[in-house]
Amino acid sequence: MRLILSSEGVRNTTMTNENGQVLYKTSTPLRFGVRTTTLYKVVPNADPDDMRDHLEAIGEIEWNLMGPSVFRLHGQKMTTDTFIPRHGIRGRKRTFTGPDSLPYRWDMGFKFVRLSHDDATRQELARFHRRRLGIIGSKRDPSLDVDPSLMHMLDTVVLTFIYVEKLRMDKERRSR
Repeated sequence: MRLILSSEGVRNTTMTNENGQVLYKTSTPLRFGVRTTTLYKVVPNADPDDMRDHLEAIGEIEWNLMGPSVFRLHGQKMTTDTFIPRHGIRGRKRTFTGPDSLPYRWDMGFKFVRLSHDDATRQELARFHRRRLGIIGSKRDPSLDVDPSLMHMLDTVVLTFIYVEKLRMDKERRSR
């Protein structure tokens, strides 16, 4: 599955499928102090007379400057230092246990993030592709390719992706 982002700024974007149907939306209001990104998911309307889908808040990331940030997903609260701790010499790896009790790992390169099984296979399961303007090669919107085997935990993949991509963007910005 390919999720196409309206913006590379993952804290304020809309994610659609290849047919243009909105699946997720993120919103991070500007405010001083702790900022919170809310993840919304499109949910079909229960009213048979109303064919419009609606957005339901399913998760949040509370970005704390001092101390670990906080995830909330489907009512469960987790701190980032326990749920998705840093690994590696430069802290460019983040691991977590999925709802299926399997270990996963996000790797943050200078210009990419990718998700794989955190085992000997290191099978790639998701990868973020940045926007290409089409000057060299074909034009492409930013997108997250997700392996079909992760559909049962897509909400977790999307929320953890937002977190690691924001961290990667911050590191890239600081290195410039």
